[in-house]
Amino acid sequence: MGFFIRDLHRHIEEQHTEQFGNQYSPASFTVYRGQGSSKIDFKQVSKTKGGLISFNNFLSTSKKREISLDFAQHAAINPDLAGILFIMQIDPAQSTTPFASIREVSYFYTEDEMLFSMHTVFRICDIKPMTENNRLYEVILTLMSDVDEDLCALTDSIRDEIPSWESG
Repeated sequence: MGFFIRDLHRHIEEQHTEQFGNQYSPASFTVYRGQGSSKIDFKQVSKTKGGLISFNNFLSTSKKREISLDFAQHAAINPDLAGILFIMQIDPAQSTTPFASIREVSYFYTEDEMLFSMHTVFRICDIKPMTENNRLYEVILTLMSDVDEDLCALTDSIRDEIPSWESG
């Protein structure tokens, strides 16, 4: 399994360089992700508005809002879930996180997918209900740069808490 994960990450890096590396100042763009979240987990996310959120898996997104909104609306049908439409603002010139369009290789090419590598970190800019029943929400995120002060402080804190391999 580790081989597959490393190989996929490497392919995303290669595609990222090919798609964005040669541009002097690539234009910012927006991608979307619709999903369900337990109400407890969503409440935790809501408390961290202005803070950071990390997706600890490969993150599939779409450039087409309607497609992602369908996923969020479908999840909101379940009374135990909150439907979430993540609206992710991406500035390729500021980011060091590998991501790439997989439209040409995806089975669902009409979704115009962008795939982000593991552990992608975003700032939570805003959270607002999309419906009156408070079961469908928009969460606006901005992709973080590795030089962001909050992200650097968090990374340093995590490093300090983890014992080094040499001492174990």
